[in-house]
Amino acid sequence: MTVQDVGPAPAPRTFFFNDPVIRGIVYQIVVAVILVSFIVWIVGNTAANLAAQNKTTGFNFLWKTAGFDISFTMLPWSRASIYWQALLVGITNTLLVAFLGIIAATMLGFTIGIARLSSNFIISSLATIYVETIRNIPLLLQLFFWYFAVLKTMPAVRDSYELPFESFINQRGIFFPQPQPDAQFVFVWIGLALAIAAVVALRIWARKRLEATGKRFPVFLSAVAILILLPTIIGLLTGANVVFDPPVLERFSFRGGVQLPPEFLALLFGLTIYTASFIAETVRGGIQAVSHGQTEAAQSLGLKEGDRLRLVIVPQAMRVIVPPLTSQYLNLTKNSSLGAAIGYPELVNVFSGTALNQTGRAIECIALTMLVYLCFSLLTSVIMNWYNARVSLVER
Repeated sequence: MTVQDVGPAPAPRTFFFNDPVIRGIVYQIVVAVILVSFIVWIVGNTAANLAAQNKTTGFNFLWKTAGFDISFTMLPWSRASIYWQALLVGITNTLLVAFLGIIAATMLGFTIGIARLSSNFIISSLATIYVETIRNIPLLLQLFFWYFAVLKTMPAVRDSYELPFESFINQRGIFFPQPQPDAQFVFVWIGLALAIAAVVALRIWARKRLEATGKRFPVFLSAVAILILLPTIIGLLTGANVVFDPPVLERFSFRGGVQLPPEFLALLFGLTIYTASFIAETVRGGIQAVSHGQTEAAQSLGLKEGDRLRLVIVPQAMRVIVPPLTSQYLNLTKNSSLGAAIGYPELVNVFSGTALNQTGRAIECIALTMLVYLCFSLLTSVIMNWYNARVSLVER
């Protein structure tokens, strides 16, 4: 009797939806259809409501006369200006306080974060009290404190406190001389740009020299000398000159100079001090994340405590510090919108407040404001991600 060779039995047929690939595609299609349907419904419902209220849509209002005043602006502004100029004023005012706040909060935060790890009990205790106190008080309350309890309690204009360099502080803010450079001063700016390029080149050369020979070069002192001497020499050779216009007290206010209003100062102080408390904790955590063996190795090389921190510990800690530091920068920029509560004319106050109330274009104003903050966040993230890639450890 012969045995017939039978091949492998065919695999049992299964329902196509059991295939995870097909199931995943179906799920994505269903979600996309639901999302598109929701957007179409929102747009249609909004259009119907606007039509029922006899309201028009569009961005043509941006070219209409605004007709309102702005208390503080770095750009030319008058009642005859148009709404897109108001948008630019809000953007520049927001960028000004965010840029200065990021610089000041970073410096203060790094100082406090390092102080928390100090072996000196008094210094570390004061830093701890600062962090635990400031970060647990709402930012809005801190802004109210700086504005109403500090700056608004300053003396009147005629009783202003006199500061160095012909500067004054009173209820209306800080007044200081305004620099007025002449036409030849452009060569000083060119010299400053050349000095910055020279400092970058010097830093690259010093790093290569250190890696090749182990000898350090005084980069910091050399950089300071270059940044000061080069523009100064070029200014002297070209005859560049700058005149300072000091503020002069008149009957009701100061004439001339530059005025920083109390709304700007309160917002800057509040954002800086509040954000610095979180940056300090980020710095402390990043430094503690570095292995203690790195400190011991630096000690065995005879490095001083400051050199150990600057050359060994902090460079390794930056890979841990930078990602949460990016979030703090984003938070500071977005928290600047709280300036509307104390009257600072930032983006939300000017465009999503006054401009929206006058034009009635709520959707357009809010959409443009959201788009601007989105661009701020994306730009900050791109810059910080680039820096994070430079300081991150590279496997060899």
